[in-house]
Amino acid sequence: MTSKRQSIELLVAGELNMDLILDDLESFPELEKEKIAGDMNLTLGSSSAIFAANIARLGISTRFCGLVGSDSFGTQVISQLQDFGVETDRIRISDRHKTGLTAIIRFNNSRAMVTYPGAMSQFSDADIPDEAFREARHLHISSIFLQPGIKRDLINIVQRAKSSGMTVSIDPQWDPDEKWDLNLSQLLKQIDFFLPNEAEFLQYTKASSVEDGLEKLRPATNAAVIVKRGTRGATFLKEGTIETVPAYINEDPVDAVGAGDSFNAGFIYRFLKGDSIEQSVAFANLAGAVSTTQAGGTAAITSIDEVLHIANQKFSTTKFDEITR
Repeated sequence: MTSKRQSIELLVAGELNMDLILDDLESFPELEKEKIAGDMNLTLGSSSAIFAANIARLGISTRFCGLVGSDSFGTQVISQLQDFGVETDRIRISDRHKTGLTAIIRFNNSRAMVTYPGAMSQFSDADIPDEAFREARHLHISSIFLQPGIKRDLINIVQRAKSSGMTVSIDPQWDPDEKWDLNLSQLLKQIDFFLPNEAEFLQYTKASSVEDGLEKLRPATNAAVIVKRGTRGATFLKEGTIETVPAYINEDPVDAVGAGDSFNAGFIYRFLKGDSIEQSVAFANLAGAVSTTQAGGTAAITSIDEVLHIANQKFSTTKFDEITR
């Protein structure tokens, strides 16, 4: 293991795009018909960027390494990350590729998404300098299937990070092609945390339930596997033990966009503070629930104090100090 300066606690590497969110539709879109949206929001998107923004505002020093186009969307991505306190000096600007965009259409608590990957599809291991690994404690990667270069180079990226003494977390996200062709057995022997949601996890493990899937992985994984289950909390496998941590329920959620990324931010935040897996999962559940109290993935989590304020106000409990301090 090589020594490193550890001037930054967290390195986030991967996808960057803007989100165009269309709300308040009278009905869902139909072919050859035009629908009217009552509201629209253009904001920072991508799983990795939402994660980075939220964990930076929780107090973790964070640097982003990614690729955007030399266009107005790229300028907005970098500017918004900086506003959130994320260091952006390792984000490259491409003259050849456009910045990615995800269009999100929401209707009756359901949503449809279409993503133009743009520059994120070109980002790969070669775009991450050795210094980026040496200067941070932890590496987080998300949305593997939107980034063919990252997917191809994933094991090499993980090995570079581990050789620099980093811990590593991965949230694979949904596979748009639904092939699920990730070498899970190899990956789980090398990373520290695997953070899928329930639907994704069942696809990877070809299991009928989360518990069955974790049983399949029990003999083969060195990583802690944490499965996000929404209002049913989160179930994790660590060192052969399977446990479920209950959720914090928001009875009138405003928006679930970014809740999973907020969960990830809460989990890694507490892990880097030295908490146990169970404590980290408990706070992750809280962060995910708090995220749903406002529209967009980055609106609710502005600081640890604001998270506690919303939590005490919304969930009527006094137990948060046990998992946040």
